[in-house]
Amino acid sequence: MLPASPSSISTLSRYGWDDAWEQLALAHDGAGRLPGRIARVDRGRVDVLTDGGRVRARCPVPPAVGDWVLVDPGGDPGGGPGSDPGRAPSVAAVLPRRTALVRATVSGRSEAQVLAANVDTVLVTVPCEAGGRTGRVERLLALAWESGATPVVVLTKTDRLDAVADAVAELALSAPGVEVLAVSAVTGDGLDDVAAAARGTTVLVGPSGAGKSTLANALLGEEALAVGEVRASDGKGRHTTVHRQLVPFDGGVLVDTPGLRAVGLVDAAEGIDKAFTDVVELADGCRFADCAHDREPGCAVRAAVELGTLPERRWEAYRKLLREDEWAAARTDARLAAERRGRSKTITKAQRAAYRRRGR
Repeated sequence: MLPASPSSISTLSRYGWDDAWEQLALAHDGAGRLPGRIARVDRGRVDVLTDGGRVRARCPVPPAVGDWVLVDPGGDPGGGPGSDPGRAPSVAAVLPRRTALVRATVSGRSEAQVLAANVDTVLVTVPCEAGGRTGRVERLLALAWESGATPVVVLTKTDRLDAVADAVAELALSAPGVEVLAVSAVTGDGLDDVAAAARGTTVLVGPSGAGKSTLANALLGEEALAVGEVRASDGKGRHTTVHRQLVPFDGGVLVDTPGLRAVGLVDAAEGIDKAFTDVVELADGCRFADCAHDREPGCAVRAAVELGTLPERRWEAYRKLLREDEWAAARTDARLAAERRGRSKTITKAQRAAYRRRGR
């Protein structure tokens, strides 16, 4: 049941629906099914925003907030003539993603976790109290660049800071080529700039207590998301947001995420290079193409570190993220190989059991 009327098209377009998504839906046999966008995922069930309103549906496949899906309406009141009162709505198909914000699972394994799908802009939120935590910003920028979205660094709670310009300049050194904005959701200073940067589907990421939900509420113009206090002792906040959730607003849609204590990278080499374009550009000037940037003659990277034009901390951060990504890739290869061996053993056992039964 693809949208046909102008009113339904305008409703879905608020969530990011366009002609390309409609063509994908048609290719996935969308007849009789409701197109919609996942607004929340919760233990095998999802909230889907459709032209007929919010639908609670079962979802047998692992989806992510921001996914475009086709819903079998079942007995949903808004399902239309194809609905079956005896069946609950369920997700019949997840449309291919354009972009995906992915991190390694917090368990430390090499598996990936999709934080949000079909994202256009990533607002990397940094609370003003967290001055000097550039390593986290670099890591989140690598994550954002790898997703295919456009990152923007947002320094929050600037009403508590005197030297705002200095803090922005410090963050800019760790975010080459990335727009760095300062905002106070309390006073409204800088809010228009952030709203202008929040294009399309915008996801807010950052640590607990960064003010993501407060900033989202300010952008939405209403208290739509719960907010919590930050401990004065260490500047950390509780996970007020416990679910990733998508909320429409005038400029598109916002995705609020729980605070990220750990941000593991997986298959993110391109994102790391984009987050460290200054280092990559220096490496291109080395005498040898396979320079390890250690003791080789003509190493432009080591020369920049010795001259102080490239902070050694930043060079070490780049190397650390690359090592982590390589380790995750190796773990992924090992895990996949182990899974293949496991499947092979299962098949072999089943075949042997069948042969024994035949020989009886």
